[in-house]
Amino acid sequence: MAANLVKVFEGGWVPLSLGALSMIVMWTWVRGCDLLAKKTHRDFIPTADLIRMLEKSQADPRARHRRFPDRRSQCRASALMHNLKHNKVLHERVVIMNVVTKPTPRVAEANRFEIEKLSHDFMRVTLFFGYMESPRVPAAMALMRKCGVKFDIMTTSFFLGKRTLKCSPASGMPQWQDKLYVGLSKQATNATDFFSIPSDRVVELGAQVTI
Repeated sequence: MAANLVKVFEGGWVPLSLGALSMIVMWTWVRGCDLLAKKTHRDFIPTADLIRMLEKSQADPRARHRRFPDRRSQCRASALMHNLKHNKVLHERVVIMNVVTKPTPRVAEANRFEIEKLSHDFMRVTLFFGYMESPRVPAAMALMRKCGVKFDIMTTSFFLGKRTLKCSPASGMPQWQDKLYVGLSKQATNATDFFSIPSDRVVELGAQVTI
């Protein structure tokens, strides 16, 4: 190590700088995602409590299927709440869809999905994919249909929550790291493309969130 330290000043600083830059980017992404998850989790309520609240509400039902993809299986989908807040509509059948990436390369089709009936109008579907698989939601839904789950994808709308991140002095990260994380989040893949959802069946409901 002592012998190689001499080479740092003769050009060895270049790979060391690139490695440090990569580490800073990865550290910022992990730290930012963790802070954002903790902050948004504080605003969520358990799904069971949400259903009880909605059953007592005066929202008007509509006879079409709605799916609200969400990664938080124990908490309400943000797209669902935005739809209720702005449109004042609770559809006849609501499916909260949760996509989980397993720590295995692939998941067998027999273990692709789990269905949990939450109430008469609410259902939670959890889709499982391996880390080497592309999370194609329509393909998983086609498999569900073969197994007896009745739905028509042409009359099903997918409500996606889209967050626009803004920096905050109280984020817990330095200002430069806030800006870096916001910049990285803008480069993330669009959820519609990532989950291979038909674009003409997607409704995006946006919200501004401070880190």
